[in-house]
Amino acid sequence: MNIDPKDFRVPGGKKIRLKKWATKTAPLYKSEKKYKELLATDVKELSAQQRLLYASDRYAVLLIFQALDAAGKDGAIAHVLSGVNPQGCEVFSFKHPSAEELQHDFLWRTTCRLPARGRIGVFNRSYYEEVLITRVHPEILRNEDIPGGATGKKADWKGRYRSILDLEKHLHRNGTRVIKFFLHLSKAEQKRRFLERIDDEDKNWKFSQADVAERKYWNQYIRAYEDCLSATSTVSAPWHVVPADDKYNARLIVSRIVIDALRGLKLTYPKLTRAWQNDLKEIRKQLTK
Repeated sequence: MNIDPKDFRVPGGKKIRLKKWATKTAPLYKSEKKYKELLATDVKELSAQQRLLYASDRYAVLLIFQALDAAGKDGAIAHVLSGVNPQGCEVFSFKHPSAEELQHDFLWRTTCRLPARGRIGVFNRSYYEEVLITRVHPEILRNEDIPGGATGKKADWKGRYRSILDLEKHLHRNGTRVIKFFLHLSKAEQKRRFLERIDDEDKNWKFSQADVAERKYWNQYIRAYEDCLSATSTVSAPWHVVPADDKYNARLIVSRIVIDALRGLKLTYPKLTRAWQNDLKEIRKQLTK
């Protein structure tokens, strides 16, 4: 079953309400066996596209994953990119800023990790944390020692949205394609996954008291995400709202969107010049003597 990435894309310049976006849709697979087959096919295609990306050395691709806790970011990244050559892909997770990072503007630490041409970069959380968690917890913003101070009011977020949009436009002009995913999880499914992490000893390590503490701010996070997605989804760097209550389905949707974006680059292997072809023929003769 094919999907149309546009069905999950946030329209630019329009205010969205996440309660109108599904957290679960009809599955693309009929059984777990079929899911594995479909994902294996997608992984193979992604691997082929990544080789083209690396060989052509013209574009870079940046995948950004944002979500509330337990939405499945780690699993989506691990499974969808499982077949990509590690030399052509880097994954970075951004947590609380370090003392050094706080001495720079909020985009500095992620800009240092942008993918080079020919590579896929993955941000597990990103600079978008600076208009999400800081909005829910404005005391974090006040501790960043921004010249003139930061109040956590509307003007602060508008300024940061503009900085993000300017950065992504700059990246697009210079060959980096930015594809953004918000894994949309329901509150009920988050609760189920938290309980599973507590009940399953092998998953205890995934659980944190902070996860429960942040759950209390669910509505505030949803509003922050609505404003962020509405303000920063553009034609060149769109947000995709991926229904995340079904992990298998979410992974398939993500893989299809990434494949569609890579195909859209119309990548080809470098063409050999006539001189290069002649050199190869001569070398072949020498090797076969």
